[in-house]
Amino acid sequence: MTLPTPDIAGAKAALSHLDLDENPVSVKAKSRDFFWYSPVLKARLDHVTADFVVAPRTEAEVIEVLRVCYAHNVPVTTRGTGTGNYGQAMPLAGGCILHMHNMNLVKEIHPGRVIVEPGCLLKDLDAACKDHSGQEIRMFSSTWSTATIGGFVAGGSGGVGSVRWGSLRDLGNILRLRVVTMEEEPRVLEFTGEALHRVSHAYGTNGIITELEMPLAPASDWVGMFLTFDDFPAALDYGYGLAAEDGILVKLVTVFEAPIAQDYFQRVAPHVKPGQAVVALMVAPHALDGFATFTARHPGAEVIYRSDQSEWARDPGHVFEYAWNHTTLRALKVDPSITYLQVGYGNADPIPLVEKMRADFSPEVLQHIEVTRMGGRVAMGGLSLVKFTTEERLDEIVKLHEAAGAMVFNPHRYTLEEGGRQSVDDVQLAFKREADPKGLLNPGKMITWDEPEFAYDAVYAYKGLRAAE
Repeated sequence: MTLPTPDIAGAKAALSHLDLDENPVSVKAKSRDFFWYSPVLKARLDHVTADFVVAPRTEAEVIEVLRVCYAHNVPVTTRGTGTGNYGQAMPLAGGCILHMHNMNLVKEIHPGRVIVEPGCLLKDLDAACKDHSGQEIRMFSSTWSTATIGGFVAGGSGGVGSVRWGSLRDLGNILRLRVVTMEEEPRVLEFTGEALHRVSHAYGTNGIITELEMPLAPASDWVGMFLTFDDFPAALDYGYGLAAEDGILVKLVTVFEAPIAQDYFQRVAPHVKPGQAVVALMVAPHALDGFATFTARHPGAEVIYRSDQSEWARDPGHVFEYAWNHTTLRALKVDPSITYLQVGYGNADPIPLVEKMRADFSPEVLQHIEVTRMGGRVAMGGLSLVKFTTEERLDEIVKLHEAAGAMVFNPHRYTLEEGGRQSVDDVQLAFKREADPKGLLNPGKMITWDEPEFAYDAVYAYKGLRAAE
């Protein structure tokens, strides 16, 4: 669908009484996310910038911005703090960035649930729940200190805590979302149950989240750990088995093939021998006895770090900041040629498939495994580190994974479909038709809106993408 011609000047004039930023330097900075994790996206999106930024303070101001931008045909891309890695928050057609950082209130905390505005940092939300009621959020991204809850729900899929609670889309992991549409007169809608899927993990393409109600769990003073194993299969088996011990409460189980820790974890590396695999854990204090009993059944396991009794000269910080996409970030700081793949190994005996991919591709592709839950069973997902050479070779690696039965959620594509299951999401598409009739919300991210007959036989290129100046 071709967007109507925008009246940028008219929209800025109508919104000038709000928190409006039109400084080219800061507007460009606020137009970027972590798309540069991917050399493919960096080549395509590095020039992208919005025309102006508005930071609403209330839902009423969100409604006003959407009403004005609708009237002036101005695209609107919403964002939290831009920690996403797939170009979700990149304004491909320019226009307005709706920056949600001013809407950061924790509004209500109740037993088992919290009501919060989308711009609240995950760290601050977690702290407020612990201070107020001894509860914590169930899961968060490894960018906990800088990411927002709205961005996590709109752009994420899971994270620290997924080994216990599964993915964000699993039933009960989001309780309610309040959403504003982009129409001539925007509507405010509330979604629960089946309707949540309309806007969760939709990149803000079909509505703006202005309030979330999320579930809580009893807070734990988690003990972070690093363990070493002399070989990767033993580490993988240990991680899978520990996650399957339902009586041992863990929040993180991550397995790293050698030499990930040795090469990229600077404060951990001195404590790891050449060739050793590493497992990162978060264990609840009351589960430490069960953990010790389980670990004793694995003679090759050695605990080299515990956050509650560390003797390391240099504190490594939070263990979870070595996991999920922080692994990629740490690798990139050492070797800029590193990129990654997001691989689903499933919950039906995933270990042999992980081992096959390791046998086929290591050391070009190094296995970084997040142990999670899916459908009530232990599952494994890979955030594999890839030594990037060419885009053609990267695409070949993806195809070989898929041919072997490993599903790739491609982080080198900026669209919902290519980053997911390469198919139409009829629920989200139908709601976009209802809530965003002009297609002004985060344009270029939903292929089935722009090119419903796209065959997924090539990289999608949004025709409305602004050219580099």
